[in-house]
Amino acid sequence: MNWRPHAQALAEDVTHRTSRWRDHVAGTPRHLFVPRWWERTDDGWALHAPYDEGQWYAAAYRDRSLVTRVGPHHADRAKADDHPAGRPTSSATLPSLVVSMLRYAYLDDGDQLLYVGTGTGYGTALAARRLHSEQVTSVDVDPYLVESARERLDTIALGPRIETADATGALPVAAESADRLVSMVSVRTIPPSWLTALCRGGRLVTTIAGTSLLITADKDSDGGATGRVLWDRAGFMPVRHGDDYPPSLAPLLAAAQHQDGDNITTSPYPVVNVEQAWDLDSMLSVTAPGIVHEYREHDGQRTAIMAHADGSWARATAEGTDRPTVHQGGPRRLWDVLDGIRHDWLASGELPVRGARVFISPDGRTVLARGKWHAQL
Repeated sequence: MNWRPHAQALAEDVTHRTSRWRDHVAGTPRHLFVPRWWERTDDGWALHAPYDEGQWYAAAYRDRSLVTRVGPHHADRAKADDHPAGRPTSSATLPSLVVSMLRYAYLDDGDQLLYVGTGTGYGTALAARRLHSEQVTSVDVDPYLVESARERLDTIALGPRIETADATGALPVAAESADRLVSMVSVRTIPPSWLTALCRGGRLVTTIAGTSLLITADKDSDGGATGRVLWDRAGFMPVRHGDDYPPSLAPLLAAAQHQDGDNITTSPYPVVNVEQAWDLDSMLSVTAPGIVHEYREHDGQRTAIMAHADGSWARATAEGTDRPTVHQGGPRRLWDVLDGIRHDWLASGELPVRGARVFISPDGRTVLARGKWHAQL
C-alpha cells in the first residue's frame, strides 16, 4: 500500500498551497514514526497496534496527536494486554502544530536549529528536510526515544544530530551557536542554557507550562531575550527531568469532592470548565501556578473542583448557569482568585496575558507585561 497519497492529503490539510512546508510534509512517512500508540478508553490506556496498513495510515496521516508513552511505558515495548496508568509523557504531536512551531522560528536556509523534544522524530525529520541534516540538532531526555528516532530517521536517509539531554540543563556542544531554538515541550521559565545556546539575534519558540501561551523571543546583546506572547495558542507536555512526572494531585481532587469547606460563599459567576477556557486558564496559571482541575456535568448540574499541592482546594456547584455555591479550604481561596480574574476580564474587556511582551533575563527569569499589568513567572 502506498503511503504517499496519505501524506499528500495530510500536507494539503495542514499547510497552505504556497507554504514551503507542504512538500516536506507530503514527502515524510509519518507512519514510520508511530508504529504503535496508546489510546484512552473507559478502562484506561490501551495499546493500539494497527493490524493492517490501511488502519495504520488512517491514524498516522490524520492531523491528531498520538500518545506514544504513558508514565514510563513506551507503546513500542508494550504487550497487547498492558494498561498503564498515569499521564502521557511523550507523543507524536499533531502535524499542524509541528509545522506552526517551525514556521514561527522564521527559518532561513543557512540556519542552525536546536529542536528540543525529539519525541518520535517526526518533527526533527521535517526540520532536516527543510534545512539539511547537519544543520539540525535535536535533544530529548529519554534515551530510548533518542535511539529509536535515530534509527527511523536513518531509514529515510536523514541524519541530524540527536542527543540525550535534560533540556533545562547543560546542552550538547553540537547545540551551541544555534540560530533558532524550537521547543516541543513547555517550560515555566526559559532555561539559561537555551539563551547560552542561541547566537546573538537568535530566535526561540516555546510554550509556557500550564498555559496555552506561545512565545517567541530574540536574543539580546546582554544575553537575555525580548519577545511577545503570540495571539495563537499551543499546548505541550511540560518538560520532565526523569522517567516520569511527579505524583499527581488526584487524591486532593478526590478529597475535595465531598468535604465541607471552612469558607462557603456564593459566586457571582457561573461554574466554568477552566481547562477548556484557554485564556482564562492561562491567566490563572500565570497568577497562581500549579492548580489542577476537574469538571463534570450531570443532569444539568455543573461541578468544578480545583486543588493545589499546598493543600488549598475549592468546589463550585450550580444548576446550569445559576450562581454557584462555593466551598473552599486550605491556606488559599482558589475560587476567589479565579473570580478576581473574571471580574478584571469583565471590567477591561480582555485578559492582558495574550499579546503581552516577554522579557527574559540572562539567567532565565521571565516577565510578561502588557499596559499596567505584569507578572514574573
